[in-house]
Amino acid sequence: MSTFQDYVDTFDNESGYLNWAAFGPLSPSVREEVFADADLLGSGRPSSLSLVAERIGQAQELVAELLGGEADDVTLQPSSTHGLMHALYGLKGAVIASTAEFPSVSLTVERAAAASDRAVTPRWITPADGRVTTDAVAEALDDDVVALAVSHVDFRTGYRVDLAALRELIGPDRLLIVDAVQSFGIMDVDYGPADVVVGHGYKWLRAGRGSAFAWFAPRARERITPVLSGITGTTATGLFVDELPAPAASARAYTVSQPDTLAAGRLAIGVRDVRDAGVAAIEARLAEHVDTVIEIADRHGIEVSSPRERGERAGIVALEPDEPARLAAALANAGLVVTARGSSVRLAPHAGTDAATFELLDEALHAFGNETFTST
Repeated sequence: MSTFQDYVDTFDNESGYLNWAAFGPLSPSVREEVFADADLLGSGRPSSLSLVAERIGQAQELVAELLGGEADDVTLQPSSTHGLMHALYGLKGAVIASTAEFPSVSLTVERAAAASDRAVTPRWITPADGRVTTDAVAEALDDDVVALAVSHVDFRTGYRVDLAALRELIGPDRLLIVDAVQSFGIMDVDYGPADVVVGHGYKWLRAGRGSAFAWFAPRARERITPVLSGITGTTATGLFVDELPAPAASARAYTVSQPDTLAAGRLAIGVRDVRDAGVAAIEARLAEHVDTVIEIADRHGIEVSSPRERGERAGIVALEPDEPARLAAALANAGLVVTARGSSVRLAPHAGTDAATFELLDEALHAFGNETFTST
């Protein structure tokens, strides 16, 4: 894969898929490579096992490249929640988080508090529309706060927080812990303001479950005790018995056991594909597609609760119709895959979403509007 168009051409799923914020169907390159790796693992030969194990280092290097960090600071995790657990369980002090966060953030903050006998104290905020702004965070800041845990992109509306502004607000002595599941690989941003970044490949990277990572900057490792450090996270260089080695001085301390090499391979390929295509190009095309979804919704009188300014949003469009259940059913009947929760219907295109999908959406909303008019 060498050009952006080559990347777009790999989207071979059927028209109508607008659910990338929930799950990304595996890309052709990921499927091809995982089959090849599985064949190697099926041989049992040490040379074949070692070859597949190289995927771990490849994934670390590629993730670090997109984050602008060092490969040794990247750990591979079974999920982004595992990465957040490593970060939050090792803190002492108050941690600011929104009550509207995805449970991987909010629940982990709460569980960290319970597990550490209140060494971690949740400092909950409830910002307007669930948007974690500097004003919302400033109201909760005091000398007891040691960290802010936040999703880079709100999973409901697609609102994108300003990492640089949050960093400036909390200062250099507090940690900024970022869940980048809804932005990594599709948003061309500077992750430098963050101290910990977690992500997952099963959505926008099209790499499947189990392909997560967590990046721990040096300043984070100085303050986060590796309480969940396992056999792979010690100073030992091989198998150890009759001793209890200390946690490693590197980010490796925030690991429990050896990564799944097949998952590492899927992550490596998923990240490689977006790097080769260009994250900036992906973001630009995705922004155009989000504009199209908003325009279609506006044309048919469906309220949009997501930000309209490109700099404040990612790849998610939240619709707030009067009858969300009926709209969700209408979209499903038209062959569109979306996510419906409560009063909202969430649509999430990708850079490779085809014109036929937007035509289906336009037709479905037109039909829905006519039915609503007729019924009233």
